[in-house]
Amino acid sequence: MLTKRIIPCLDVKYGDGNRALVVKGVEFVSLRDAGDPVELAKRYDQEGADELIFLDITASHEKRKTMLDIVKDTADQVFIPFCVGGGVRTLNDVIQTLRFGADKIAVNTAAVENPQFIKSTAEAVGSQCIVLAIDCKRNADVEKGEHIVHLEDGTPAWYEVVTYGGRTPTGIDAIEWAIKGEQLGAGEIMLTSMNRDGTKDGYDIPITKAISEAIDLPIIASGGAGTAAHIYEGFVDGKADACLAASIFHFREIPIASLKRYLQERGIQVRM
Repeated sequence: MLTKRIIPCLDVKYGDGNRALVVKGVEFVSLRDAGDPVELAKRYDQEGADELIFLDITASHEKRKTMLDIVKDTADQVFIPFCVGGGVRTLNDVIQTLRFGADKIAVNTAAVENPQFIKSTAEAVGSQCIVLAIDCKRNADVEKGEHIVHLEDGTPAWYEVVTYGGRTPTGIDAIEWAIKGEQLGAGEIMLTSMNRDGTKDGYDIPITKAISEAIDLPIIASGGAGTAAHIYEGFVDGKADACLAASIFHFREIPIASLKRYLQERGIQVRM
């Protein structure tokens, strides 16, 4: 069995005075300040996180480049795999972000608008560097979906890909998009359910499991972790390879070391 990964996520935006800050909201809105990205990154590296993800969450919406100066400062503090996303639109953006210290690049909006972007970047820098970030939302109009998923209560639905930080529905089926992303050369999928983001109600298990079973790529479950049990369920029920969380780590609700002991005691292989 491969070791499962615990990944804190830094959702970063510019605040007052052009200061970069980590924020956390619910369903992509109602953002609150969670601290300085560089300081949080340093803390997570010391506390035993397996990887770190840095998302410049307003770059695409604001049509600007990734905050590379903050990426570099953050990368200088960590010695674990470091993934960066947000505002990455061209191959040059990918290469430049890697040069500023990222080990992986998460692509989302640019990939949806130009799927060949996945292929061209994977060929240029290697599939292991390209993470396809899929933000999706439940849609009850099953006539429009290609892959129907049954929710916890048995209700049928499909999951629609959304872009620009959840602002724009695309009409694209999330499972079909994951399959296509694998075919185009993505090395990993980061799956975020808007319905669960920031709710602390647990990961969206139906879509996480469905995509895990549909493709062979590693899946990072994202959106909704509120307890250690939720992360256990993400691995066991959702069949995820990694679990991402933000609030529970930013606000010191669950120490990473305690979480790993909890998982290890329940048969989940983690790096201690």
